[in-house]
Amino acid sequence: MVAFSETLDPSRQFQQLKTRLHRQIVDSIDMSKAGELGDGEFRRQLEALALHLVARPENGLPVSDRPRMVQELLDEIYGFGPIQELMDDPTVSDVLVNGADSVFVERNGILERTDIRFASDDHLLHYIQRLVGQAGRRIDEVSPMVDAKLADGSRLHAVIPPLALRGPTLSIRRFKSNILEFEDMVKLGTLAPEMADFLIHAVRSRLNVLLSGGTGAGKTTMLNNLSRFIPPTERVITIEETSELQLQQADVVGLETRMPNVEGKGVVTQRDLLRNSLRMRPDRIIVGEARGGEVLDMLQAMNTGHDGSMSTVHANDTRDALHRLELMVALSGAELPTSVARQYIAAAVQIFVHVARLSSGERKIMRISELTGVTNGEFNLEDIFVFRMAGVDATGKVMGSFYATGYEPQCLRRMASKGFDLNARLFAARELKTS
Repeated sequence: MVAFSETLDPSRQFQQLKTRLHRQIVDSIDMSKAGELGDGEFRRQLEALALHLVARPENGLPVSDRPRMVQELLDEIYGFGPIQELMDDPTVSDVLVNGADSVFVERNGILERTDIRFASDDHLLHYIQRLVGQAGRRIDEVSPMVDAKLADGSRLHAVIPPLALRGPTLSIRRFKSNILEFEDMVKLGTLAPEMADFLIHAVRSRLNVLLSGGTGAGKTTMLNNLSRFIPPTERVITIEETSELQLQQADVVGLETRMPNVEGKGVVTQRDLLRNSLRMRPDRIIVGEARGGEVLDMLQAMNTGHDGSMSTVHANDTRDALHRLELMVALSGAELPTSVARQYIAAAVQIFVHVARLSSGERKIMRISELTGVTNGEFNLEDIFVFRMAGVDATGKVMGSFYATGYEPQCLRRMASKGFDLNARLFAARELKTS
């Protein structure tokens, strides 16, 4: 049967032929021999078989397309198949597959549609099952949703029919080994130098910091950067659902939650890890993302000798982050009156940092605020630095400036007691320059 015809989409034909050749390879080779032959020799045999198959006249594959076909066949077995080139692209932060014919990527905060196609929904489904299986999880009609961590550290989320109405869907959040550094963020205009200086001193002075923002806003990147300024003499414990933090200190213990097994047992939550971490003599605790009842234990830790701890939370603004904390305290099962819960939060967290991804794809720190207490049942939240938008230019780039509000934070006294004396003129009301 000739694989290519003039009536079908060439990209679709290529993927359909690749699917057939892939099945032939799997049928022809005993995969169990990989361990006996060694990875190098086994891969050479696979490549030789692929070269033989693509050269068959009945496949009708042009000579110019044969090297690409061989590479994609090997990617189907060893790598990421049709999306391998996207996973190799350092500018790609997310890969989003909405069915066999729809693959999007995010680059620099902007979504772009690609010309990549899968052969069919069945091809995509088998592909998802392979990735999920490699991560030690399963996905099928009984369990049609899955979260998993790939071998390279990337996070995978998949939903298949009957829940996904338009075919299998796949979302991969790329793991980046080269984290954007604070100095680069200042150069890119994510924050002003004065804001960076304040945050660095806040970390060194052991203030408790909470970062808020939406999905993909850059909360984890900012948390990674702030952690750089934790003194190397301190013991740090990180708690995450999926490991993303990359701390450079010598004494770091990284803990990661565990999903239930196929019998629904063996789950280990962030709350379990946080409670256990208190027995590990931490100086600081970093919770990658606060999602539920573990918030109460985190606040207790912040209030009982583990100052300098940090976490992130999904929220639309700083006050929304405060309300999220209240809700998560309630989810912990502690029946605290609202006034008591607010006092507890205000005693635990001093600095709030809200990060946003703008319509242009840029990331900005929208505000840095200090929580000083509760008065008449309401939080006393004061903005120290803010970003004020002034419109959008012809290229779609957001125009605006950073400002110091003129508020002199109360935490300056604590910083001074720790030996970090910031000049009060840093906070005089004015526009801040980013370059």
